[in-house]
Amino acid sequence: MILNRFYVEDIIKTALKEDMNYCDVTTDLLIPEDQNGEGRLMSKADGIVCGVEVAAKVFKMLDENTEIEILKKDGDKVSYGEDIMKLRGKTAVLLKGERTALNLIQHMSGVATASYRYTEIIKGTNASIADTRKTLPGLRPLQKYAVMCGGAKNHRYNLSDAAMLKDNHIDAAGGITAAITKLREKVGHMTKIEVETRNLDELREALEAKADVIMLDNMSPEIMKQAVEITAGRALLEASGGITDETLRAVAESGVDIISVGALTHSVKAFDISMYIK
Repeated sequence: MILNRFYVEDIIKTALKEDMNYCDVTTDLLIPEDQNGEGRLMSKADGIVCGVEVAAKVFKMLDENTEIEILKKDGDKVSYGEDIMKLRGKTAVLLKGERTALNLIQHMSGVATASYRYTEIIKGTNASIADTRKTLPGLRPLQKYAVMCGGAKNHRYNLSDAAMLKDNHIDAAGGITAAITKLREKVGHMTKIEVETRNLDELREALEAKADVIMLDNMSPEIMKQAVEITAGRALLEASGGITDETLRAVAESGVDIISVGALTHSVKAFDISMYIK
């Protein structure tokens, strides 16, 4: 996945406007415009770094003459105390860009680190970790990019990517079979249909209606194992809902194909990175 340059620039512009409005009172009144300085971004934890180029872009957009030396690239493992990048340029630029750059790289690195940790837990199974649409408004591309940097996969990017029948869709359409039948009549040959199921009876109905992907919602690993046996390869199975670090391995060992985890993006802890200026 490659981040669109125009999208990244728009995000940074919005963040800088939000942070500075029309000036930086402290820096503008304190630091001479011609004063130069050096800075470095340093990891304060162990994990996966992501958003390095995004953070660098913050300083470049404030002053294209800022010199940046990137020491770690997106997806690299970092340890406490390691430098991620070094900067040289106007001291005022470094100070003004500091918080915006850190906000972005800390969040993206947090997502990448969580994604890596989840993929490590299920290592050796046939399952893969995927994100969800539970993303922060406006930041979805950054978050989904970070998920991939951590070694996990993206679920559908938005509502246009695939047909996904959640419980409310099913109830509104008159049931699983009716919903799938209606969709099959209208969707193109490239569009897959996924169905959320809450028990094994609904799983069987979804299989009879020939769903492409079936979500096993809030089922125990034991029930998921039964679902895998019933499905016998006729559809992809996605586990979702109520999955924790403690249950993740058991879910993967049940034989499901995909495990979707909303926590990768909606409640991830920011990765600790600090900036030092001299």
